[in-house]
Amino acid sequence: MPVSPADIAQVRAFNRFYTKVIGLLEEGMHESPYSLAEARVIYELGRHGSSTAALIAHALEMDRGQMSRLVWRLMDQGIVATLPRSGDKRLVPLALTPEGDELFRRFNEMSDAAAATSLLEPLDEFGRRDLVGAMRRIEALLGEPGDEPLILRPHRIGELGWLIHRQGLLYHLEQGWNGEFEALIARLYSDYEAAPANPPKSLWVAEQGGEIAGSVYIIPAAEDAASTAQLRMLYVEPAFRGMGIGKRLVEEAVRFSRASGYQRVILWTQDCLVSARRIYQGAGFTLEREEPHHSFGVDLNGQYWSLEL
Repeated sequence: MPVSPADIAQVRAFNRFYTKVIGLLEEGMHESPYSLAEARVIYELGRHGSSTAALIAHALEMDRGQMSRLVWRLMDQGIVATLPRSGDKRLVPLALTPEGDELFRRFNEMSDAAAATSLLEPLDEFGRRDLVGAMRRIEALLGEPGDEPLILRPHRIGELGWLIHRQGLLYHLEQGWNGEFEALIARLYSDYEAAPANPPKSLWVAEQGGEIAGSVYIIPAAEDAASTAQLRMLYVEPAFRGMGIGKRLVEEAVRFSRASGYQRVILWTQDCLVSARRIYQGAGFTLEREEPHHSFGVDLNGQYWSLEL
């Protein structure tokens, strides 16, 4: 899909706005004689204790020639020093001097203070949650997958509405489904909340790095609640796909169903949802029957899958 001019203009406008907000147009970092690039080198060395110019250049996606010039300048100023070589003789380990350590601590304190006073303190609690959440989302979309652990947890207040919103929007953009689908899943989540605690039910939110990465839930099946569970609303956010999160969610749902005494798990899906069907097959579900239908504004082929526990 081609990128719209309006989206391009919005990205550029945000870049100009945020550059001004965080002070990138100022001559020195925190009114010091050090540029942002130099401050980032100091930060990387302070965070890791020691490193090499090549590793720092890779981490900052900086040209090695530029990195070499920065390092020599910081060495001349007594901020960075070389360590005795070990292992690969081609790599020169670098570390901060005591003066560099003090500068690193001062930059950290000033950065914390700037984030608090300029960005967070003027906002109320709701605004802070929105701002931090938006920042996490930008990082998740544009950055490399982090090494934060995946957490499967119960949903929190406000997250059912979020799940309805995200899935309604995602299926509209990816499959062309209309508002009928959003209305359906709003009813399904309402049914989940209204269902009694027994027979057992459970909803899992997959969280990584503070961001919702996906979800699924188990509820007693309408036709045989005592022995049959129904798996519903499996989804994974696009930024977190390809990381095995959907597989983890289904595995947890199956484990819960078995531990809760259910004898069978059923689900309804559409044959166009190829990735989800592969996850169900991998978990041991078998296709029982198919049923063409017109729903959500499109022609679909519904599939009914089951798993004997």
